[in-house]
Amino acid sequence: MSINRRRFVGGASALAGFAGTRAALAQKKYSDGVTDTEIKLGHTGPYSGPASAYGTIGKGIEAYWKMVNDQGGINGRRINFITYDDGFSPPKTVEMVRRLVENDKVFATFQTLGTACNTAIHKFMNQKKVPQLFVSTGASKWGNPKQYPWTIGWQPDYVTESAIYAKHILDQHKGEKIGILWLNDDSGKDYVSGFMKGLGKENEKLVVANVSYEVTDPTVESQIIQLKSSGATVFFCHATPKHASQAIRKAADIGWKPAFYLVNVSISVDSVLKPAGFENCQGIITAAYYKDPTDPQWAKTPDFVQWKAFMDKYMPGANQSDAFYTYAYAVAATMQEVLKRCGNELTRENLMKQVASMKDVEIPLLLPGIKLNTSATDFYPIQSMQLQRFEGDTWKLFGNVITSDAG
Repeated sequence: MSINRRRFVGGASALAGFAGTRAALAQKKYSDGVTDTEIKLGHTGPYSGPASAYGTIGKGIEAYWKMVNDQGGINGRRINFITYDDGFSPPKTVEMVRRLVENDKVFATFQTLGTACNTAIHKFMNQKKVPQLFVSTGASKWGNPKQYPWTIGWQPDYVTESAIYAKHILDQHKGEKIGILWLNDDSGKDYVSGFMKGLGKENEKLVVANVSYEVTDPTVESQIIQLKSSGATVFFCHATPKHASQAIRKAADIGWKPAFYLVNVSISVDSVLKPAGFENCQGIITAAYYKDPTDPQWAKTPDFVQWKAFMDKYMPGANQSDAFYTYAYAVAATMQEVLKRCGNELTRENLMKQVASMKDVEIPLLLPGIKLNTSATDFYPIQSMQLQRFEGDTWKLFGNVITSDAG
């Protein structure tokens, strides 16, 4: 923030200069985790355990902050990014987040991963009035500023996403039998709820098999056999990366070839599709909101060129076909933007004010036409997606960007 003041002569000028200096100093307001030189951000993610493929996100974010710090930080302050492994276990998340808030004294947590893990810390963060920002889960519960004013999501919510699939199925596979696989947690319940809403009550009877699994299950092979036996010719699959890859491979092994719809959280070419075998992935449909690194159409776009240079310098040797790295870059850029907007008023209250006042904000690596919008009553930053189909060894976008007005 700049200060405009008239210039006076003599003693009045000196006095005005002194007052201006005091005013500038007074503008620096800090909460825990902030000094003149540092901003502490906390994070938890599954670097181990059944969802360890998501650990790439935390590594990508950590590298992003290294780049930001090398460039002088944010308004002169370096980012101290403290990240802990919670193994995708909610009790462990509670332990690690308490440590971040009470011992490390972080300014905010950022991109804590997993619906169940974030649910476990939801009330704690809001009771402590510590921002729980841009959580790495699309459960619809994160858009509830009235009850939980310190928590906000980032990606499109699962209800909106699954409704998009349902509407496409009704358009392209009218009257066909549908089988659903879903993870038995709040994210899975959101996906199924949104999918059924998208179908509408008159079409709910099309779902002939609705099968869940646990994140600790070693495989989902028995569930895939059950789905095939139901006679379903359309498959809606909600699974974490390891189980999604298993589902694709098992369906191929038993000769089940349904129209396949796969949720966005498990579309990494490197972590999911390649292990399943590209030959088994042809024609799979999903919805996207950020650029896939395997899609050649982005190769010469400025933000993608910038991302690739970042990867070459800060993550040498990392697999650049892993879409979780582009996701990490985009969400970290969002966090950087709101911190910039805070200026020197780095209080948790002002941070939430900036988070809740984004208007058509453009972020690197989001698909063209997709921008961030929030308000005091709208905690769903991204509400647009575009369908894409897997062809050859990459995703190919089709259709128009679809925007929802409801989270």
